[in-house]
Amino acid sequence: MRPQPPTPTAHAARAALGPDQLALLATIARCGSFAAAARELGLVPSALTYRVRQIEDALDVLLFDRRARRAQPTPAGEELLRASEHLLREWDAVAQRVRRVATGWESELTIAADAVIDPRTLLELCEAFFALGAPTRLRLRSETLSGTLEALLTGQADLALGVALDRPPGGDVRMELLGEVAFWFVVAPCHPLANAPEPLTPHLIREHRIVAVADSAPRGGLTFGLLPGQDVLTVPTMQMKLEAQLRALGCGWLPQPLVQPYLDAGHLVLRQTTLPPRTARTAYAWRAGAARRGASRPVGPALQWWLQRLAEPVTREALLMRRPRG
Repeated sequence: MRPQPPTPTAHAARAALGPDQLALLATIARCGSFAAAARELGLVPSALTYRVRQIEDALDVLLFDRRARRAQPTPAGEELLRASEHLLREWDAVAQRVRRVATGWESELTIAADAVIDPRTLLELCEAFFALGAPTRLRLRSETLSGTLEALLTGQADLALGVALDRPPGGDVRMELLGEVAFWFVVAPCHPLANAPEPLTPHLIREHRIVAVADSAPRGGLTFGLLPGQDVLTVPTMQMKLEAQLRALGCGWLPQPLVQPYLDAGHLVLRQTTLPPRTARTAYAWRAGAARRGASRPVGPALQWWLQRLAEPVTREALLMRRPRG
């Protein structure tokens, strides 16, 4: 029984597939022969052949069929050439990104967005940011209630949108008013409270299940609108809360901009209550000079761009789903 050739080690394979080697193989495939490729590369044909043989030995494959006059890639060679096009572009992109990051741009910017933030507007801002051609990657986090600020305080986010503006956290955290959002008490038309006499009292509301969004902070237990002893359906997002109330799975308070289209279409009913009106004052927050994950750094260009856009009233209005009327 003939012994099997040894499998090439991962180290040897990686050493054989550097940018220079892949560019050399691509030149041979483009020129169509070893001789033409050697002339273009400024090598003697024997030196080029030796380099290709080293790559083939390291991978334990034949990359070019040398039986014909032309250098015809084998199936394995064609696969490597296809992959090398992507790898060479990636290497060039990484080199460019590193050079641009060295000029001061953040390598990544994480934005924590509360449930009251309009995702369409947030993605429009991402689109405008990407148009800059900046090397900074964006990461979006969905948070609720105290979890939005918690993500910033624990270094898991660089910018927090929709923070409850009750008391400033202090330290190096800066806050600016984003705006106010009114929460309306709504139910589905088939819900028992849809036809109950107004204004609805806490005693009457307590008899029916409420839908609440869970606090996304690890140790958070913050919630709004829940009355003592009331049955509750807890959901992870504001969108799911809306869907649950549309299905008459419970009652509850929802942001006015979010529910207005469903009220206009008759899919939800607004009910007046004897409870105090609910209006949330929200802010956006960031660290002025402190850092994520324990490293100290000043505000970078990417975060500065977002802060400049947030300073525009039209941006703040749109993020709270209050789009200007045309």
